[in-house]
Amino acid sequence: MTNAKRLPMFSLLAVAMLVLTSTSWAQNRPPIIEQIAKAYGLDSFGQIDAIRYTWNAQFPGVNVSRSWVWEPKTNKVSYEGKDKDGKPVKVTYMRSELSSQSDAVKNEVDPGFTNDNYWLLFAFHAYWDTSATVTDQGMHKVPSGNGSAELVAVKYPAEVGGYTPGDTWELYVGKDNRVEQFAYHRGGPKKPSLVIATWAGYKKAGPLLISTEHRGTADGKALHLFFSHVAVKLTGSDTWVDAK
Repeated sequence: MTNAKRLPMFSLLAVAMLVLTSTSWAQNRPPIIEQIAKAYGLDSFGQIDAIRYTWNAQFPGVNVSRSWVWEPKTNKVSYEGKDKDGKPVKVTYMRSELSSQSDAVKNEVDPGFTNDNYWLLFAFHAYWDTSATVTDQGMHKVPSGNGSAELVAVKYPAEVGGYTPGDTWELYVGKDNRVEQFAYHRGGPKKPSLVIATWAGYKKAGPLLISTEHRGTADGKALHLFFSHVAVKLTGSDTWVDAK
């Protein structure tokens, strides 16, 4: 595997902490953002005790994987992968106690977790993150290939802070409320500035709908990002339910 420090971090979010429930709802948000979340299993998310997945990224000169187990009700995270020097790392921590963790966990592992979790569950995060401005811009041509879809833009305010404030996700949504493609615009100076990718390889992990395949470009260079070993544990069960 390529040395991980050569990989530009795809930290695609504006807030440092994952929001597990929506405590307030912005009334001016378009209804489609909730419809999208529901299409991916929002109403059943409370049944999820744990979700595991491996985030894989491949583009010229880079081949990296990071494996996670996230327990959303407690915000407990387990990570297995490599550090910036390519050495194996295996760690478990509570995100509520992040300040007491090592610099490696605070500065490398947890930003990686947030990035990978947003890729996996962005349909939910767009709904949960009420600080983000959501606009329904109607039908637009998709950024890659032919066809058109409903463009829903999710923009994070720069003043919120976090890992990469000011990011914008442009979701191209089909009639079934599934995301077909997206364009990601980074709010800060880090690279890549623009990621365009498909959302494909849909599978069901318990009640959740997961897009496991993303192909496209990162600043014009070929990108393949995909999820493997996706599974969930449902409330009251110790058995992993694999995505199929």
